[in-house]
Amino acid sequence: MDKLEYKLQRLKAQLKSIKSVAIAYSSGVDSSFLLKVAKDVLCNNVIAVTVVSESFTGREEEETIQFCRENDIVHEICYVNQLNIDGFSDNPPNRCYICKKVIFEEIKMAALKYGIENVAEGSNMDDMADYRPGLRAIEELGILSPLREAGLYKSEIRLLSEQMGLYTYNKPSCACLASRFAYGEQITDEKLRMVEAAEEYLYSLGFLQIRVRIHDLKYKIARIEVSEKDLDRILIKDIKFGIIEKLKEIGFSYVTLDLGGYRSGSMNEVLK
Repeated sequence: MDKLEYKLQRLKAQLKSIKSVAIAYSSGVDSSFLLKVAKDVLCNNVIAVTVVSESFTGREEEETIQFCRENDIVHEICYVNQLNIDGFSDNPPNRCYICKKVIFEEIKMAALKYGIENVAEGSNMDDMADYRPGLRAIEELGILSPLREAGLYKSEIRLLSEQMGLYTYNKPSCACLASRFAYGEQITDEKLRMVEAAEEYLYSLGFLQIRVRIHDLKYKIARIEVSEKDLDRILIKDIKFGIIEKLKEIGFSYVTLDLGGYRSGSMNEVLK
C-alpha cells in the first residue's frame, strides 16, 4: 500500500468509527472530497450542512446544491447574518474565530435535527502553516477534522479527488468574501457585493485563481491577485482597460494589480 492509499484508508476508518456525521459543506475541493468519502463509507448516515451568509457567493451555494443532488446526499442549508455577529463587521485579526464560532454552532444544531452528534469540517495539513484563528473555534466546539487527522495535504486531496472522478479536483481555492478585506476595514454588505461582482467579472474573462482584495474605506482600492501564469494576460491592453472600467462601474475608486500574484491568506502578511 502506498503512502496516499494508506492516508485514504486511514480517513475511511476514522469515518467508519463515528457511524454518522454532518459535514460542513462549502463546495470547495476539501469539503467536497470529505463529503464524498463520508457518503461512500457511511451511506445514508451522512448529511451535508451549508451555511449561507453575506460572504458566501450565490455561485458557491448553487454548486453545493448540485453536488449533493448528484451524489444523493441529504443537504441542509442554514442562513446566518454575519453582519449581526458581534465584532464581525469590525474585521479584527481574529474575525474568522468570531465567525466560525457562530457558524459551527449553527451547523451543530442542524445536525442534531437529524439525530447526528458528530460534525466534521474539511481543513487539511496545509492550513496548519498559515494564521487560521477559525481552527481554534473548531477545536473549542469539538468539531472533527478528518483530513488533518489522516495527514492529507491539498495536493493529495486533489489527486485523490481526480481518481474518484470528482469535478472539484482542479477547482481553484476559494474562501469566504470576508477574507478579501484588509484587517480593520469595515465589512459591509455593499462592499461584499462589490467584491463578489468584481470576481465574477474576472471569472467571466477566464481568470480562475483570483482574489479581489479591498483596501481603504474612503477610496475603495481594489488589489487584484491572479495566478502567476495570468499576470501577462491581465495586462493586455483591451483586457486591462476593460477590468478598470468594470471595477470602477462596480464602485471601486482605484484598481491595482498585485505583482506578487495570487497567494492564499495574503492579508495575513501584515500580521507576521
